[in-house]
Amino acid sequence: MAPEKKIVENIANWITLFDDGSVDRTWTGPPEAIPNLTPVPPHQHFVDGVAAIDVVADDGAAALKLRIYLPETAERDGSAEKLPVLLHFHGGGFCISQTDWRMYYSMYTAVARATGAVVVSPYLRRAPEHRLPAPCDDGFAALKWLRSVAAGERRQPWLDRHADFNRVFLIGDSSGACVVHQVAARAASENLAPLRLAGAIPIHPGFVRERRSKSETEMPASPMLSVEMIDKMLALALPEGATKDHPITCPMGEAAPAVEELNLPPYLCCVGEMDLMRETQLEFYEAMKRGKKEVELLMSSGVGHCFYLNKTAVESRPEMAEEYRKLIQGIALFVKNH
Repeated sequence: MAPEKKIVENIANWITLFDDGSVDRTWTGPPEAIPNLTPVPPHQHFVDGVAAIDVVADDGAAALKLRIYLPETAERDGSAEKLPVLLHFHGGGFCISQTDWRMYYSMYTAVARATGAVVVSPYLRRAPEHRLPAPCDDGFAALKWLRSVAAGERRQPWLDRHADFNRVFLIGDSSGACVVHQVAARAASENLAPLRLAGAIPIHPGFVRERRSKSETEMPASPMLSVEMIDKMLALALPEGATKDHPITCPMGEAAPAVEELNLPPYLCCVGEMDLMRETQLEFYEAMKRGKKEVELLMSSGVGHCFYLNKTAVESRPEMAEEYRKLIQGIALFVKNH
């Protein structure tokens, strides 16, 4: 009889790590949350104005799975108009969630409809099995795959027909917003032609520092985020021996490349007024301004971290629904203007 596995770490309803290295990501919290955490199968027919397929980007060395969302407007009336592309990176503290969960499906089908853009979202590797920089490497691999499609080296029918590779935007939330910045910074040293990065949209980015911020100590926790979750997930995700001052999680810190030295596209930094990480998110925004980068701030009033992913709350609370509408509208305007 095999010895019973022992729990090494447990993160509030989300993830359990055992002494043999295995990981259990079964949700153990309130059952009403389960529909939000359930994968949505791909569908080539249009549902509520969007179709979704999964594809595999295989470069011969590694295979990366991606979900592609296509707005129905792309195939109406034989339109030949090319659409912007949003390359999305999902959040989850680098440890949980994946791109086909309903909470992301709901958000990014809404973004596809509002922006009239094709959304491409890779399934990022997760910690602790794959520590940083693994998801950043996956994000950059997805961008290079898009470049290969733009150059005709790879074929993807939806993108071949509809994508405007001169208007590619990086977008992601929480830990996915950390990936946005890392991919944007890495892209500056690459020849991506004929693809062009038109902008970056970090939403409620998971930027922190080792010294506890004021908002971490003063803002209320939520089922989506607590200080304990931040600490425990980053302990599993950061490279062995690294602290939260690591350049990926603290890009405005001394260990990170100076923002003014980076060749970055225009940014739209989205922040929640009640987010535990609000203070460090604003530190990044201010660093961008000091570095004379083109950056806008979109502040959502009275809401916490990634509030829009809680579909039940958004649908039941008018004030939250209004902030959700403003966030989607702000993203759509940024894409239109760039």
